[in-house]
Amino acid sequence: MIERIGSIIVPIGVALYAVLYLGVESMYSIFEVSPQQAGIDQSVLLGRLMGTLVLLLLVALPVLGVVVGVGWLADKATRGAVGRLVRAARRRPWLVAALAALWCGATYWGLLDLLGGSDVAVMVVVAVGLGVLTFLVPFRLLRRKPVGRAGMKVIVGALTGIGLGFLLIMQMTLGAIEVQQTGKANELITYVGFQDQWAILKNAENDKPLYGGRWMMVLGESNGAYVFYDCDKLETFRRSMDRTILGSLRLTPEREPGFKCGTLAEDESQ
Repeated sequence: MIERIGSIIVPIGVALYAVLYLGVESMYSIFEVSPQQAGIDQSVLLGRLMGTLVLLLLVALPVLGVVVGVGWLADKATRGAVGRLVRAARRRPWLVAALAALWCGATYWGLLDLLGGSDVAVMVVVAVGLGVLTFLVPFRLLRRKPVGRAGMKVIVGALTGIGLGFLLIMQMTLGAIEVQQTGKANELITYVGFQDQWAILKNAENDKPLYGGRWMMVLGESNGAYVFYDCDKLETFRRSMDRTILGSLRLTPEREPGFKCGTLAEDESQ
């Protein structure tokens, strides 16, 4: 069972990581910069995600053990009836193909929600129809040979990872909007590598505070320049590293109740 589950988990992880960079692009686009301008490339992203991947592994292992244990207990409690039922279902290729097709159609839910968020009933109809029309017959044909069954597992796992990735992109984008509006990052975007770091900028020539000594979010650094987000003015700007000192660094600062960004931008507009 562990071997069979592993053959699905690996494609899920690979596809999820591949889609994750799109989420990072969507997240930084809220601040009008690209990940490259903030110094985020594939190697940096992998390094930031390493802790997250280890955490997911620590969570997945007990869950997998519980699933295997519950399945074993259910089979023993029913004197093998559960095992016989599973084996009987696997011997019906149309049933397996239909379940896999419906699941693959459901993985497009995240993409549909990301593109526009239609009515739930419409999304269910589209997902089910897409799964049946697109995957049912190919999956039935793949069930004829062992290599085809293995290929079907890879397809199902990859689409599952992509579907989860699109759901994650949506949540990452909403998290970035929350940072833009409130100046505070939620746990999700910090787990996927977003650094909620703030600093008071100082002039490198005379060590005097810049911008009235206000706190600025450090989005990253690239090509000899820092990228900052000014929460008070709702602006993103770059400043040379040679002329800038980062003082009084803070990570995930606490905010008073009711705090929001854009106070100076509102004053200037009035």
